[in-house]
Formats: sequence, C-alpha cells, structure tokens
Amino acid sequence: MYIPGFPRVLLRFEGLIVLVLSVYGYHDLGESWWLFALLFLVPDISMVGYVWGAWSGALVYNLGHNYVFPAFLALLGNMVGQPLLYSLALIWTAHIGFDRALGLGLKYPTGFSHTHLGRVGSGEPEEEVVGQ
Repeated sequence: MYIPGFPRVLLRFEGLIVLVLSVYGYHDLGESWWLFALLFLVPDISMVGYVWGAWSGALVYNLGHNYVFPAFLALLGNMVGQPLLYSLALIWTAHIGFDRALGLGLKYPTGFSHTHLGRVGSGEPEEEVVGQ
C-alpha cells in the first residue's frame, strides 16, 4: 500500500535517522571507513533478482533491503563476540536507511518502480499499487 502525505515524510525521515545512527555506531566501533565505502552498496546486488522477472526481483530485493537480516547479523556478532559482524550489520542498515531516506522502499511484484513509499521517480502512486 502506498503511504501518502505526512506519514510518508515520517518514514523517509525515519530512514535518515537509521542512516545517521548506523554511521555513528560504525564510527563508535572504530572500524575502517574503507570497508564501509567498499560494502555500502553491496545490498544493491539483490537487484539481480529482476533478471528472473518482477516477482522474483521484488522478493530478492526485499530480502536484501529490510532490517530483519542485519538485526540478526548484529545479534550474532554480539553473541559470539565478533565486532566485525556488528559492523557489517551497521553498514547494511546504513544502506537501507539511505535508500528509505531517498524514497526507495520495499518493492511490489508489479515492477521495480512500485514501492511501499510510492512510485520511484514520482511522488504519486499508481492505481495498481494502492490497496495492495
């Protein structure tokens, strides 16, 4: 479902906050900024799913662009005492937050440009997206 108006602004601001807090947490860990720069766009590899069509593309993209997996990675890093795993999770959440702040949301299987934050490249929803 497309989220219009002020709630959409709040969701994009929320993405910005996640980005800022993730970068701050990464800085606080003292990890390499080269590693951050090298891995920041890695979640976008999930766009390869679109090679097999819109449905599989949306599924793979959404798996790489939600907070569930980096949260588990951070938890695992804390449980086993591996700060690198926690750092990787922060890079991942920073990327997701960056995308959300730009208005790039989770994808619908109707096409890459159909997201929960609206149509990519447009502030207006398309009829097929509303109410899904």
